Amino acid sequence: MSSNAKIVLRKKPNVKGQYPLAIRITKNRRSTYQYVGHYIDLEEWDEKNLRVKKSNSNADSLNKLLSQQLSDANKALIDLQSEYKDASANQIKKEIYASGNSSTFFELAQEHLDELEVAEKLNRLSTDSALISYIVKYHKSKQLSFQEIDERFLKKLMIYLKVKHSLAETSIMNILVLIRLLFNRAIKLKIVSRELYPFGGDKIKIKFPETTKIGLNIIEVRAIEALDNLTYNEIHTRNVWLFSFNFAGMRVTDVLWTKWSDIYDNRLHYRMNKNSKLLSLKIPDKVLSILDFYRDDKKHATDFVFPELKKANLDDAKDIYNKRKTATKKFNDNLKSIAKKAKIDKKITMHIARHTFGNIAGDSIHPLMLQKLYRHSDLKTTLNYQANFIHKEADDALDSVVNF
Repeated sequence: MSSNAKIVLRKKPNVKGQYPLAIRITKNRRSTYQYVGHYIDLEEWDEKNLRVKKSNSNADSLNKLLSQQLSDANKALIDLQSEYKDASANQIKKEIYASGNSSTFFELAQEHLDELEVAEKLNRLSTDSALISYIVKYHKSKQLSFQEIDERFLKKLMIYLKVKHSLAETSIMNILVLIRLLFNRAIKLKIVSRELYPFGGDKIKIKFPETTKIGLNIIEVRAIEALDNLTYNEIHTRNVWLFSFNFAGMRVTDVLWTKWSDIYDNRLHYRMNKNSKLLSLKIPDKVLSILDFYRDDKKHATDFVFPELKKANLDDAKDIYNKRKTATKKFNDNLKSIAKKAKIDKKITMHIARHTFGNIAGDSIHPLMLQKLYRHSDLKTTLNYQANFIHKEADDALDSVVNF
């Protein structure tokens, strides 16, 4: 079956409510998209004639650009058709856009951010946008070629981030990871030679420092459970935190997304937001009283258990993200007050519920079972994570030497 290219307006808006223009490449009814890098309002698109309407102030320039890109794509398709008869739409796209590509680092970075936005990966979008902004501040220009990103550039960037912005080593490593991701993409697109790759071997090595994960102990959790001098907002925050803890440190995103319809046969059935994994867990007795606290507010079976997302526009990923982010901040603020009332010196956040479960579990639960409870894809991740909370063997070894 022949392949074809077409100008389209993708129906997934960015944060400004504008929609991305793209070239759609289709082969055997499967399509892939090459984004042009420009966004317009929905009413500025002429769906019949596949053009930007005159109501857009840049209509002439955009239509000229679209026409040229469509022409280039169709010419490339004709050349590729006889050579790659069985090529997929994605393979055809790579062939078309690989040759002659001279995109700069920040152009590829923007493509990366646009893809995250279209995929509605808003947490990652927020994080990576912030990381890229540091590189912009350092370079003081958006004209940065991949050929300029050598070992000297990266070493000076690392010093700048540490001295000028007081970034922690972990944050600096995250910026290098993003640069490495985009550099690898540039190599695949033939923008830069692999020989200029500045990472690995005797070049720049990305090594994350060991981090200390601190969780609460049983006595501290009981102190939180026993508090009776809390405000309504603090009670609600405690409920959400304990709900998370009792389900093996369930992430706050999944806690707030819990619906009454997810609870049946005395079990919680849910799909993780992070990796779409399905999980079914028995509801602990302590959680039943938490659910009873909200049962009167239940309007229908698919209603959310907790109130934070009840007024969210579920068709708007940005609105969901903002409401979830606002809720998490309020929870963490309330947890500071709860910690003070419970006379706990450790910092408590929503994520500490996960560390707390790990700390109390220690080495008493088999790693394979912990892997299932944590919803980790790799057992190695579980072992590395739990190593933060297993101290008995080291303590016993120390005692065996010094207790004489």
